[in-house]
Amino acid sequence: MKKTDMLLEKKTNILLAIFVAALLLGNLLGSKITIIFGVVTSVGIFAYPLTFLCTDIIEEVRGREITKIFIKAGFVALILSIFLTWVGLIMPPASFYTNNEAYASVFKSSIRIMIASLFAFVIAQYHDIFAFNFWKQKTKGRFLWLRNNLSTIVSQFIDTTIFMFIAFFLMTPEFTVARIFSMIIPYWILKVGFAFVDTPFVYLGVKWFRSNTRKSLSHSKD
Repeated sequence: MKKTDMLLEKKTNILLAIFVAALLLGNLLGSKITIIFGVVTSVGIFAYPLTFLCTDIIEEVRGREITKIFIKAGFVALILSIFLTWVGLIMPPASFYTNNEAYASVFKSSIRIMIASLFAFVIAQYHDIFAFNFWKQKTKGRFLWLRNNLSTIVSQFIDTTIFMFIAFFLMTPEFTVARIFSMIIPYWILKVGFAFVDTPFVYLGVKWFRSNTRKSLSHSKD
């Protein structure tokens, strides 16, 4: 394998590791609620934008087929995390372990969040691939900032809507359709803000990826 090919795969694997880590951390941390600029939100919001950042970088420099591998890897990671979390919950605690109730309280809610995230993740990410490539064709490969934001804004709305309904709808009688949408809109707007903030990082990531790997990239795109 050529040095440039090895460097290309190394950078791809680094982004894949960040992508999967952000996806899993978004779920594991998601049960804690905080307030950002007056919006009630999960602390997982700091992790999820990284997944779209990674896929937008990968899609720009390596194409949709490699991006689909990222999504499939994320899907497998979520399935495995749901299964292992369930195993952890059903295993009996040792007699000297006194934190089982707290453990169960945290991770039972995490399972529902993970299931919600699984469906939202797959649908939103595949839409992001479609939208990013649609705008790439329309702009003839120019205006990365526009393509990145247009695809991410809609994908984040899809992700937020699906996630909120599966994670919270009828969890208690208070979580009606109206209540869910009252949570979706400000949460989505906050995500849009994060999408705008990460735009310079998309450019930096693409520049980093293309440095010393241009020859290999010319043969790797679909």
